[in-house]
Amino acid sequence: MTSSKKKRMSMLDSLAAAGTPAPTAATSMMSSNRALRSARDAVDSHRVWELDPALVIDERVSDRLDPDDVADLRDAIEANGQTVPILVRRHPEIPDHYLLVYGRRRLEAIRSSEKVEKIRALVANLDDDAAVRAQISENMARRDLSYIEKALFAKELVEQGFGTQAHVAEVLTVTKSSISMALTIVEMVGPDLIRAIGPAHGIGRPRWDALGRGIEETGADREALIGIADDVYTSANVAVVVDDVTIDNNELSVAAFEAVSKAVTTQQKAAQAVTKAPTPARPKPRVLTVDGARGGVVKRTSKGVAITLESGEFADWVEAEAEDLIQELHRRWKTRREEPTEQ
Repeated sequence: MTSSKKKRMSMLDSLAAAGTPAPTAATSMMSSNRALRSARDAVDSHRVWELDPALVIDERVSDRLDPDDVADLRDAIEANGQTVPILVRRHPEIPDHYLLVYGRRRLEAIRSSEKVEKIRALVANLDDDAAVRAQISENMARRDLSYIEKALFAKELVEQGFGTQAHVAEVLTVTKSSISMALTIVEMVGPDLIRAIGPAHGIGRPRWDALGRGIEETGADREALIGIADDVYTSANVAVVVDDVTIDNNELSVAAFEAVSKAVTTQQKAAQAVTKAPTPARPKPRVLTVDGARGGVVKRTSKGVAITLESGEFADWVEAEAEDLIQELHRRWKTRREEPTEQ
């Protein structure tokens, strides 16, 4: 292997691991390594290119709900230079233009800079499938996507024709059933409400599923729920200005989720209180009098009418004649029911 080839491969290996530790899950690690190695091997030059940022187009499916502020990164690049190149591929239709594979924050930082005019990039020969895999692997190597980010990303991949649910599941290193469940949750909650809430790291599938079911059960107004999430962010922004406090974006998105979830739960409880029928009062047992003395009781139960007689000879006789007595009572009841009513 030539020294330039070694240098190129080493550079891309560093790119794959820059900034964060490797993924902890074995399957995720293997998938990330495989996709990034494929991207590394596809680089079509032995050097890092310096490109006009205006020639790099970002048409990727978004996989982040909270793109970080690039101001700090821009300042660092202006002070120390761009140490890690982005990865691009040649645009299949527009000459001398490129499609971004990964490195969005670096691209945005340099675009916003008045001091740095060129962006350092590696150019790879990748098709759409390989580009998406590389994007996912690079992002997951830096920081795991939250559950709802993965769910929304999966939905957008399917809708944009990237592949079947099984294909998307393979790319995201999850099972097909989990993709199917994720798509259902996104449908129940609604993409717009999800984006209003944000990534909410730490809020897993069960709570998102409960929120979606609660919204469907109550018919909650999603626009009103979006307003609740927006209020959380607005209050935080006011606190930043007025009280000069520092806001953690993930804590903020979790707070937005909690506020929306609380609103839906309140609606569920209100609906249950309205629909829950009051339990009818059970009538008290009625005393039966025989020859001027207490002979037993009659009471209605949930299953019918129960007659209890005091023990003795009369009770023994009723027990023996019970069939005939019931038949006689039934005959009398029918006769009364069939008698014409006086007008």
